[in-house]
Amino acid sequence: MSKVLIYTDGGSRGNPGIAGSGTVVYAADGTLLREIIYVVGQKASNNVAEYHGMLRGLEAAVELGARDVEVRMDSKLVVEQMSGRWKIKHPDMQALALEARDLMKSLDHVTFTWVPRAKNKEADHLSNLAMDAAAEGHPPGIVGGEASGEEVADGDCDVKVGTPSHWTGASTPPTKLILLRHGQTAMSAAKQYASRTDAELTDIGLEQVRAAAAHLAAGETIDAIVSSPMRRCVQTASAAGEALELDVEIIDDLTERDFGTWEGLTFDEAHDQDPRLHAEWIADPTVCPPGGEELTAMHKRVRAVRRELTQKYPGKTVLVVSHVTPIKSLVRQALDAGPHVVNRMFLDLASISIVEFFDTDARVGSCLRVFNDTSHLRA
Repeated sequence: MSKVLIYTDGGSRGNPGIAGSGTVVYAADGTLLREIIYVVGQKASNNVAEYHGMLRGLEAAVELGARDVEVRMDSKLVVEQMSGRWKIKHPDMQALALEARDLMKSLDHVTFTWVPRAKNKEADHLSNLAMDAAAEGHPPGIVGGEASGEEVADGDCDVKVGTPSHWTGASTPPTKLILLRHGQTAMSAAKQYASRTDAELTDIGLEQVRAAAAHLAAGETIDAIVSSPMRRCVQTASAAGEALELDVEIIDDLTERDFGTWEGLTFDEAHDQDPRLHAEWIADPTVCPPGGEELTAMHKRVRAVRRELTQKYPGKTVLVVSHVTPIKSLVRQALDAGPHVVNRMFLDLASISIVEFFDTDARVGSCLRVFNDTSHLRA
């Protein structure tokens, strides 16, 4: 990971008094990486708490393997001191600044930027949760007990603060499906319709899936991998399985929608064959290719796969390797949308999308977290 953006804040009720910090870490593309709630102690100042929040962000950046880091805070004091423009006189803050300098040795470039409090609301919210925890007797340290801040308690809900689980009232983590489209084949490069043709990856496709596999291995824990039986997907899933040290389960119903007599034709060839029907197909996803599979039938089989996965892996993360239309079906299910959305989505080769499905107690049963991420292909 090349660059991360850190928002952080700290506070004290009493100054000095019960103190805590909140830290949010984002990837360069805006993807949320970490949320950290940290109890500083029972008697600390606002400034000391703000330093702790900054330290937790730098620690997370080092753990994530970032090279370029921007820290954004609404504490002008900490920003100016860490930027070297103001002297640090308080001994506690001097010690914390030295810790920060040691962490910065593992990073190529670190900048500190002041932002108004209105643009630092999430970190401020987390710092208040930290102070609440301190008031309840939580010892100094990350709330939830994990250095990554991945799991934190919020009332009776053991979910990460700021996530859909937190906002929708779910009492258990969702089943997360990471959707990976296969890499390039000769047919995809030629814009040919390919469903049942068992095409294999090109050299470019192999490079794409290796990049995707490395990206996934460097990220969150993945508990299982499932794949379409088609060779292009198995090759993609196998690259991820090798990087993640996981076996690949083949699920037949993750195959692409059957394109019927258009199989093997290019986009233009299919249009020339029947311009009216092809134009209707582009405009209306419910139109069926001649001799092909109805969208409702494909959606039904993919929905059954999704239900099986959420039952088999409740609260876990599953990598699903498939084709354009089944992935769009899973996104459509997460959005609880009609068939009209299918032709309004575009999925790149080897792209990553993420959807989550919750238990029945959540006010909202599913959500789309990431769509068509290709940042790993541009590294």
